[in-house]
Amino acid sequence: MKENGASTIAFTLLLFLHTSLLNGESPPGKPVIFKCRSPEKETFTCWWKPGTDGGLPTNYTLTYHKEGETIMHECPDYKTSGPNSCYFSKKHTSIWTIYIITVNATNRWGSSTSDPRYVDVTYIVEPDPPVNLTLEVKQPEDRKSFLWIKWLPPTLVDVRSGWLTLQYEIRLKPEKAAEWETHFAGQQTQFKILSLYPGQKYLVQVRCKPDHGFWSAWGQESTIQIPSDFSTKDTTTWIFVAILSAVVCLIMIWAMALKGSRMVTCIFPPIPGPKIKGFDSHLLEEKDNAGHCDS
Repeated sequence: MKENGASTIAFTLLLFLHTSLLNGESPPGKPVIFKCRSPEKETFTCWWKPGTDGGLPTNYTLTYHKEGETIMHECPDYKTSGPNSCYFSKKHTSIWTIYIITVNATNRWGSSTSDPRYVDVTYIVEPDPPVNLTLEVKQPEDRKSFLWIKWLPPTLVDVRSGWLTLQYEIRLKPEKAAEWETHFAGQQTQFKILSLYPGQKYLVQVRCKPDHGFWSAWGQESTIQIPSDFSTKDTTTWIFVAILSAVVCLIMIWAMALKGSRMVTCIFPPIPGPKIKGFDSHLLEEKDNAGHCDS
């Protein structure tokens, strides 16, 4: 009887398994953690891509531990950063610490675990784009016209205390152009563009990057119309260069006139007269003088 009972149970399980397979049910596929990002080196988020769900409701849990520790922790916040994500607030974020993170997928037929992701918050900083981009055409009377570009750091980043240092990059182009012109601005939050096409409408964007980390996305696009009378020549500079060149030429001519005789003497020195060994020219001069007196 026991053998018959065991056979019945085994048959039932096999039948159930067969039915489930026919319905497309299976253990979940392996999830993949594809990105971890910190916008300001104080908090961070990790996102994962689910594997196949096996045709069944599947539950995902993110667990982690810090390097050198054995205590496992579960994700503190599954909601703030959206579906399939885990958000670590300031309370759960440590700098210069390596997090070892995995995602577990579980359904009625089994479970699977992602490959571990090693995260150091210092090296996953990807800030938000700069904000408050403003454009202004300036046309000084005696100088070359230029486009004045200004912006502010991302709202979440603390740059005043030096906690995070950002560098900026600008790109711009005429509205109908295919290629962008890029300029590196360093740490300044303003930049001057001199060479522009008059009468064109320009598109401008700015992005930023920390010392350790990645470039932000390009910020919101701003446009500006360049006036048709936009000056592309700096007349003051050319006038200054012309005057300076004239002064230098006059100084050279004056110097050559003063030192002309000396230069000729240096180039063509006088040829000395012949000298006879033992002959005194002073005696010859005295004899000539005596002859004039007798006559």
